[in-house]
Amino acid sequence: MNSNPLSQYFRQPVIYLRLPSKGEFYPPGSLEMTINGELPVLPMTAVDEITYRTPDALFNGSAVVQVIQSCIPNIKNAWAIPAMDIDTILVAIRIASYGHELDMDTVCPGCAHQEEMSLDLRGVLERISRPDYTKTIATGDLEIFFKPMTYQDINTNNLQQFEEQKLFQAITEQDEDNPERRKLMGDMLRKITQVTMIALTQSIAAIRTPEVTVVDPEHIVDWLTNCDRTLFNQIRDHIVNTKREAEIQPLKIVCTECSHEYQQTWTLDMTNFFGGAS
Repeated sequence: MNSNPLSQYFRQPVIYLRLPSKGEFYPPGSLEMTINGELPVLPMTAVDEITYRTPDALFNGSAVVQVIQSCIPNIKNAWAIPAMDIDTILVAIRIASYGHELDMDTVCPGCAHQEEMSLDLRGVLERISRPDYTKTIATGDLEIFFKPMTYQDINTNNLQQFEEQKLFQAITEQDEDNPERRKLMGDMLRKITQVTMIALTQSIAAIRTPEVTVVDPEHIVDWLTNCDRTLFNQIRDHIVNTKREAEIQPLKIVCTECSHEYQQTWTLDMTNFFGGAS
């Protein structure tokens, strides 16, 4: 095949990104790490923009995967990205595609004054930290090791939560004395329990006993279901606190109208994070 004489005019990297994970936790073949640990980030194409504006593709996660693999070719399988890297990657793609400033609205809780502010996403990148997954929980003869969830884990759990919301809506539409309501309530409680157990299992890398190291998810789910509540709560809290270490911290804002200082949380929702760009 003849080489394209226009290839030299293809999009070029705009920024270079260091992953919080430093490339750890990626399955073999899912990431091509560079020698210096910096991944080139390309701006989105017109096809990428169409992709993330497709509702079905956004809903099932495929839009995010396609855009990431398009803009960061070193990531070969975006479904396998550990959770700690997702925000960093999305911010980097936003910067490469639209620049480092993001306009957002804020409302002061003190005086209800509303204004538009400009957020420098480069500072956001600098403040994203790496959770410590080397910490373990030792209890009796057991030692529990942890890992970050993957993007596929997160997306699957979000879809399951959506199903729970639909089931909850169906329950609220039933009369209290309707036997169908009790059945739906039981179904919802079972689903919530199942989703919780699976999510915790996805954050456990292994459980070491004196005889063997257990990594089979089914065995771990079975153990979580049958361990005592004190240990279960300790594991749950450990996982939640570790995840929080990688979350983008709330913005500190001083109201220009009344000088009240407050914090505003924000999330990297694919729809508004990229859709608000021009």
